[in-house]
Amino acid sequence: MILVVFLILIIVAFVAFLSLRNTPESKGRAGEKQIHKILTQLSEEYTVFDDVVLQTTNGTTQIDHVVVSKYGVFAIETKNYRGEIYGDDDRQEWTQIITTDVRYMKKWYKTYTYVKKSHFYNPVKQSLSHTRALNRILKEWPTLKVVPVVVFTGSAIIDDVSSMHHVIYDSQLLGTIQSYNNPCISDVELGNVISILSKKNIREQVDDNTHVNNVYAAKQNYNDKIASGICPRCGGTLVQRNGKYGQFYGCSNFPRCRFTTN
Repeated sequence: MILVVFLILIIVAFVAFLSLRNTPESKGRAGEKQIHKILTQLSEEYTVFDDVVLQTTNGTTQIDHVVVSKYGVFAIETKNYRGEIYGDDDRQEWTQIITTDVRYMKKWYKTYTYVKKSHFYNPVKQSLSHTRALNRILKEWPTLKVVPVVVFTGSAIIDDVSSMHHVIYDSQLLGTIQSYNNPCISDVELGNVISILSKKNIREQVDDNTHVNNVYAAKQNYNDKIASGICPRCGGTLVQRNGKYGQFYGCSNFPRCRFTTN
């Protein structure tokens, strides 16, 4: 009897472990660890910051990784996904499609295909907001490039993603960073940039719950502005326009501001 109870407890613990391992949070942490491991292969010319939190006008913003060098600053957004990913720079949300074939055996073999579709916030927009936050605190160095990078780990297929920015696989990360090889600041300036970023990183003062609350508050403020017909990016007026895929709302300050929403 004791042995049976012991086995049941082991099975329950194993199932709980698998459940926790498959949560979005645990998958995200696994992806970030993988990218950190890759970034450690960079030379001493590069300084890597993980899990950076910066103060913004709307609360706080969290950046998975920031790589600093005299060739540029790289704001890296990590996504640990599987399946096919569809999206572009303008969509508010991207689509993930997971196709699974399951074969059943009764009197004969029969295969059923299951398709699961889900959506997640446009990571390019997310990364661009990080670059804006970095540009604000590094405005003393206007020649310093701040480069947004979205990197996918796991088994995601991003062949159908269209972007003007870097949306890449983890195997392409080092090559993407090292492709920027023209110095835009001096070694002395680089030391100052690293010092400023270290001081502005408030990760130790902000716990996860506070940051999540800040994100929700910023999102509510964003949605409130759109509902009021105000562009959340520049404060202009949202006007209705007709596009290739139907009607949408765009900022009246176009082309200076290219914000759009459904």
